[in-house]
Amino acid sequence: MNERWTCAEICLLTLALAWPGPRATAQDAPALTFPGETIDTWHGFKRHTFQVDGCTAWVVEPQQAAPGKPWTWCMEFPDAFTERTGVLQLLEKGFHHLYLQVGNTFGCPSALRHLDAFYDAFTAAGLARRGTLIGISRGGLYAYNWAVDYPGRVICIYGDAPVCDFKSWPGGKGQGKGSAGDWAELIRCYEFRDEAEALAYEGNPVDKLDTLAKFDVALIHVVGDADDVVPPAENTAVVESRYKGFDGTIRVIHKPGVGHHPHGLDDPKPVVDFILERTAKAME
Repeated sequence: MNERWTCAEICLLTLALAWPGPRATAQDAPALTFPGETIDTWHGFKRHTFQVDGCTAWVVEPQQAAPGKPWTWCMEFPDAFTERTGVLQLLEKGFHHLYLQVGNTFGCPSALRHLDAFYDAFTAAGLARRGTLIGISRGGLYAYNWAVDYPGRVICIYGDAPVCDFKSWPGGKGQGKGSAGDWAELIRCYEFRDEAEALAYEGNPVDKLDTLAKFDVALIHVVGDADDVVPPAENTAVVESRYKGFDGTIRVIHKPGVGHHPHGLDDPKPVVDFILERTAKAME
């Protein structure tokens, strides 16, 4: 690579030697393979596609894996605004990039069980046991719910206009538009008896942040201040206030005048640097 590396990136490669798991060099590391996989390319990188627990999974492989084989895992919309979310830059730095298709299930308990099975599969293949979750829009529900169940597996969460309280979206019980069809589907997926039970639920991401703070999971959110689909005031702002109250690490990047789209940043370097720095710190 011809570009100059930052101090954080140098630390990433140096400290990765202390990461639990395989320490094979690029020359003697076993090839990454998964049962029944097919191979294609994704944005110029090798992609392994296979089945896990009845769901389609894929793992994108960097040209040269960083020591310890760190990863990012997009929980939903992995092909949306890819150039703006930093995942391609992290692939260039040696991160793997992951996705499991669990459908429009809003991070419900049955979806989380599929995510567990995928985690077992990719860590068994040699990838790091801790990494970064990416929650785009409703993907925030998947990312936070899974992280709360397994905080020791998560270094940081990157939320991009993330849903952090389903009463806001798809419920539409506050400032946002909501989505009646998605709200009905969410109630079904979570097996609530009715809307009243859904509204009384206390297991949304905004309700469960103390566990993440105890495990030093770092959060970074990117939000459009004019978002009327997933209003920041009902989602990210609540997370930010409560997480700081738990002495958690959180950074919020605001996009003045921007709505729910486009996701990401014109230059995603701040997100990339945050993930690199937190990964390096986790390896200390």
